Amino acid sequence: MAALTGLCAVAGPKLAPLAPYARRLKPLYPRPGRSGWRRWVPSWRQWLGAWLSSFGLVGLFLVVAYAATDIPTNLNTYATQQDNVYFWSDGTPMARTGWVQRQAMPLKDIPEDVRWAVLAAENESFYSDPGISFKGITRALWRTVGEGDTQGGSTITQQYVKNVYLNQNQTISRKFTEAMIALKLDNKMSKDDILEGYLNTSWFGRGTYGIQRASQAYYGKDVSKLNASEAAVLASLLKGAGLYDPTLSAANHKRAVERWSWILDRMVKIGKLSPAERAKYKTFPEPLKTTRAFDTGTQSDYLVELAQQYAKKSAHISDKDFDLGGYQIYTTFDRKRESQLTDAVTKARKQAKQDDPKSVKTAHYGAASVATDGRIVAVYGGPDHRKQGFNESNASTVQAGSAFLPFVYAAGLEHGVHKSRNGPATPVTPQTLYNGDNGIPVTTPEGPYWDRSGKRVAARNDGGQSYGQISLGKALAQSVNTPFMQLGMDTGLANVRQTAEAAGLLPSSMGPQVPAMSLGNSTPSAIRMASGYATFAAQGQHTDPYSVRRITRNGSAVRLDTPAPRRAVGAEVAQEVSQALTESLLTAHPGATAPATPTGGRTGAALAPGGKGGTTQNDTAAWYAGTADSVSTAVVVYRMDLAKSLEPLPLKGLAGTTNDSVPYVIWAKAMGLG
Repeated sequence: MAALTGLCAVAGPKLAPLAPYARRLKPLYPRPGRSGWRRWVPSWRQWLGAWLSSFGLVGLFLVVAYAATDIPTNLNTYATQQDNVYFWSDGTPMARTGWVQRQAMPLKDIPEDVRWAVLAAENESFYSDPGISFKGITRALWRTVGEGDTQGGSTITQQYVKNVYLNQNQTISRKFTEAMIALKLDNKMSKDDILEGYLNTSWFGRGTYGIQRASQAYYGKDVSKLNASEAAVLASLLKGAGLYDPTLSAANHKRAVERWSWILDRMVKIGKLSPAERAKYKTFPEPLKTTRAFDTGTQSDYLVELAQQYAKKSAHISDKDFDLGGYQIYTTFDRKRESQLTDAVTKARKQAKQDDPKSVKTAHYGAASVATDGRIVAVYGGPDHRKQGFNESNASTVQAGSAFLPFVYAAGLEHGVHKSRNGPATPVTPQTLYNGDNGIPVTTPEGPYWDRSGKRVAARNDGGQSYGQISLGKALAQSVNTPFMQLGMDTGLANVRQTAEAAGLLPSSMGPQVPAMSLGNSTPSAIRMASGYATFAAQGQHTDPYSVRRITRNGSAVRLDTPAPRRAVGAEVAQEVSQALTESLLTAHPGATAPATPTGGRTGAALAPGGKGGTTQNDTAAWYAGTADSVSTAVVVYRMDLAKSLEPLPLKGLAGTTNDSVPYVIWAKAMGLG
């Protein structure tokens, strides 16, 4: 108060000469010298003063409002949310996921004809206006206040502001805020950036946001391939897709054709389309009847699930960022191989339903194909992801059984055997002889191996058959169990485990380190079993299986940690195992031949096809795993009543015979073998 008094004391004498003029400016009201009603009618000077004061106050209000309005830092999440697109290995779309069907496109990838079709329809003065249209705002306010209607008058900048910063409420306060932000945004962003944002966030109907997804939904192609005529149809949708989608009704079609023609004419008028070009577009370009959205289907659900999990982990993408979308995920899945594998399992299921409808209700089929470089090229995850959510190809559910023998064989060849507890290792070759008789006891350097119950452990062969002295290579080819149970003990179960894990089996799936480990008490998934067999075909180099080869977001590359190959076993050891697997395949299936046309993408010398069946002693699982054309496939069939227990049930012939098993039939068809 003292400061104000002092200010008045200083300023008072200086402002005193202005007092007479200030008194003259003060309106005399009611007017002196007038009588009756004329006393209350303002003079022209008073009218002019009132108008000037009003304009001044409005101007001051707008200046203050402009200065006080900030461009929001957080975009409307829904406006920036996009779908994620998954691609097959050949680059064609496989599936789209997400709540919103939107995919952002850089402005440089949107043809000029498409841009100007939109500008001609919505805001031809876009590149010269200040971000708002005073005429349009006045018209909109008049309709809102005077007629109780809320309507239009927005520039593209204003529409973009509404899309990404505000809600869709049609109120005067929202329109005012929209105009203030639009003015500020026009001074801060380039026109091209605003136009790009607008084209990528606008609603075009059919569940699509953005010009790219609209192009795919209405014409089944990327926006870069649209012509001016098609662009005019999409531009008309911005006025209201419910009124201008020509496929919805005859009235819509009529409106769409009229607006399409008007937009093309406007493009000619503003000099963005030549009359000669306009003359070429006489026929209305009918959009697709239905959208070509690549929705996930029964089998592709499993593929998307695998790729999504891998993408998040290997590209370090949080759930929040992933849900915002905009990612293009290029998978390793081969469309042809996926079709072959799915068809093979589907046919086997159908046959089982005819042969044993009761048992097939609890039957499960898991399968996966993995290339020697680690690419997962195909999986069969189940009959329908919507009914069975877990993925059979990636489930560690049942024991590997005798399909595990190649890992024991590789461990023996790699590490040798110990005849005494602390003695040196003795080399093992495919010609090394072991006792192949049924029921022989398992021994250690100190004598027979006794289990915890005090019983001597003995190895058993399928069918109780004895083979006498048999070479390890021949024993693997003929799937003789007893030599490998003893070989595992001689090599050391720790070495067997280490070799299996190095080849690709997960530590979490490995069974107890007891003699039964050599006969497959581990529970690998079909993906990991195929990956392990692929290691032998890759000359002993193992690459962890992966399902995504590249990720981009709105065209920009996203860093992806891809697995590198590492040495699992020696190249010579891998070659010996592969040769034994070839002999195993030809011994059980002499008619098996290699596919005529390679599709696995292998480089280097081709290997002869090879594979091996696998059974468990309690008949709860049947496997077949093997390699052809540098792709390894593993197939497992088992029974389990998930409504009651996770305990495997006896197959009871559901998987066929040992020499003509259902897993082998599926494997052979998936691999293209005759």
